[in-house]
Amino acid sequence: MRAPLFNLLLIAGFVGSHLAPAAAQTATPAPQTAAVSTDAIRQREQELEAARQRQKSAEEAQAKLKAEIASLGQDRTQLNQQLIDTAASVRSVETKIGEAESRLTALSGREQEKRASLDSRRADIVEVLAALQRAGRRTPPALLVRPEDALQSLRTAMLLGAVVPELRGRAEKLASELGELVALRKTIATERDQLGADRDKVRNDQARLAALVDERQRQQASREKDLDAENTRAITLSRQVGDLQGLIAKMEQDLQSAAKAAEAAKQAEAKAAANAKPGPATFKDRSRTSPAIAFASAKGLLPLPVNGTKIRDFGGSDGVGGVQKGISLASRPGSQVTTPCDGWVVYSGPFRSYGQLLILNAGGGYHVLIAGMERISVNIGQFVLTGEPVATMGSTSQVASILATNASQPVLYVEFRKDGTPIDPGPWWAANEGEKVRG
Repeated sequence: MRAPLFNLLLIAGFVGSHLAPAAAQTATPAPQTAAVSTDAIRQREQELEAARQRQKSAEEAQAKLKAEIASLGQDRTQLNQQLIDTAASVRSVETKIGEAESRLTALSGREQEKRASLDSRRADIVEVLAALQRAGRRTPPALLVRPEDALQSLRTAMLLGAVVPELRGRAEKLASELGELVALRKTIATERDQLGADRDKVRNDQARLAALVDERQRQQASREKDLDAENTRAITLSRQVGDLQGLIAKMEQDLQSAAKAAEAAKQAEAKAAANAKPGPATFKDRSRTSPAIAFASAKGLLPLPVNGTKIRDFGGSDGVGGVQKGISLASRPGSQVTTPCDGWVVYSGPFRSYGQLLILNAGGGYHVLIAGMERISVNIGQFVLTGEPVATMGSTSQVASILATNASQPVLYVEFRKDGTPIDPGPWWAANEGEKVRG
C-alpha cells in the first residue's frame, strides 16, 4: 500500500520535475494516445448532441412565448403584469449572478493561496515521497493528475498502517491540506454549476422580456400614428436647448405627445392626492393610467431603477469640478433598467453629455431623469408603471462626467426635480426589498 501513497501524492502536482532523479526514473507512463483520441471523439459527440438539444429547446421556448404573447391580445393589464414580473425576475437573477461571482472570486483566491502554501513546501513533500518510495516494494503505476486521488491514497495508506510512524505526522498534515484543497474545489464546482444555471435563466428571461417589450411598443405605435415623427421632432428640439430644465420645458410646451403627458400628469394630481396613504392593493392595479399615489407621498417606497452600487451621492462631487445633482449607480453590463415610479415619458433619446436620457413627469411638479443607458425601449407620451422595463445598460459608461473618471463599469445617473430644481432623491428610496413598490 506504500506505492499508491507515493503515486497519488505526486498527483497533487506539487513535485513534478523537482523530484529526485532516482524517484522520477521509476515512473514509466503507459501509452494512452488511442484512449485520449477515443475520449476526445466521445466528448465532441456529447457536445454536439447537447448543442442540438439546446437549439431544440430554444425553438420550442420561442414558439411557446409567441403563443403566450398572442393570447394577451390588447389586454393592457395582462401585458403590464407580464412586463413587470419578468423584469423583476431578470433583476433578481442579475443580483444572484453578481453575488455568485463575488463568492467565486473569494473561493478562487483561497484555492490559489492553498496551492501556493503546498508549493512552498515542495522540498518537504519531495522528502516524504522519496522516503515512502524507498520503503515501497514495487514501482508506482503511471501518474494521474487529480488531488482527490492523492488524498484518497494518503488516507488509505494511513488507515492500513502503510506509513511508517516517523512519517505519519507529516503525512497527516499533508492529508489535511489536501482535504481543504479538495473541499474548495468541490465548492467552486458547485458555485460554477449554479452560476451557469442562473446565466441560462437570465438569458431566457431577457428573451421573454424583449418579446414583451416589442409587443408593448407595437401596441403603443398602433395607438400613436405619428410616433416616429414625434420622436424625430423631439431630437431636433433637444438640440436647441442647453440644459435639462430647458429641455423639459421645451418638450412639454412644443411637443404634442409630451404636452399631452404633462396635462395628464396635472389632471391626475387630485386623484393621486386622494390616495396619499396607500393600502396593500394600491399598486396592484396594472391597468391604471395615472399614478397610484402622489409622488410626494411615495417617500420610502420607490425601488432603485437598476441593480448596482452607488458611487456618487446627491450633493457630492460630480468628478468634473461641480456638484452632483443626482445619484450615480455602477451596474453590470447589460443590466435591466426599470422605472422607479409611475409617470409619463416626456423625453426619450440622446441629449448632450448625458448619453441616452429618459425623463418622466411623475405629477405634482416632479420629474425623474434617468441617463447613461445604451438603449431605451419607451416612447414620448407613454405612461409607465413602477418597475416596468424601460431601458438596458451598455458595456461602458455613456455619461461624460463618468467617462472623465475612467469608470470601468456602465453607470446609471438618476436625478429628481421639483418645479425644475434638483432635489435629494434619498428620502424616496425603499430601505429594503420588502418595502419596494412592485408596479
